Parts: sequence; C-alpha cells; structure tokens
Amino acid sequence: RHTAGFYNDGEFIELNHTATSRNTFSKGAIKAAVWLVNQKPDLYSINDCLGL
Repeated sequence: RHTAGFYNDGEFIELNHTATSRNTFSKGAIKAAVWLVNQKPDLYSINDCLGL
C-alpha cells in the first residue's frame, strides 16, 4: 500500500493506492523483461523502458 499526503493551511488530502492482485506487478515485470532482452548492452533506467 502506498499513501501520499498533501498538507495545506488547515487541511490535508490523502491519496491511497492498494493493489488487489499481484498480477498487475507480474504483467509489468514481463513487459520490462521483454523490452530489456531487445536492447543492446548498456545502462538503462525504468524511464527508458516506459519511454519517458
């Protein structure tokens, strides 16, 4: 679970993220692995994999 909070004068906004299944993570890992095997040897970040 991830939580992000934003404070302001007299108020607080909180956003929560909860994964209900590990399938989401496994799909992302498979996509990253497929992308990686098609790259030449180099140093990459997740931003490269996501095209950011």
